[in-house]
Amino acid sequence: MKFSELVRLLEQKGFRVIKEKGSIRYYGKPGWDKLIRVDYHGSKEVPKGTYHAILKAAGIKRNKGVQ
Repeated sequence: MKFSELVRLLEQKGFRVIKEKGSIRYYGKPGWDKLIRVDYHGSKEVPKGTYHAILKAAGIKRNKGVQ
């Protein structure tokens, strides 16, 4: 998954950019007390561990077989 696809997934789940500094973006949504940090790199692939950590922090469950 590319960073742009990950950001699109977060936005579909209601997250919006709260603040941005350089390539680092912080996402949040009403009712969610934590900010989700994404070091945005556009069309580059998101490392698997980073991808899973971001989804976990955002409380997003993914289906098996989907990476």
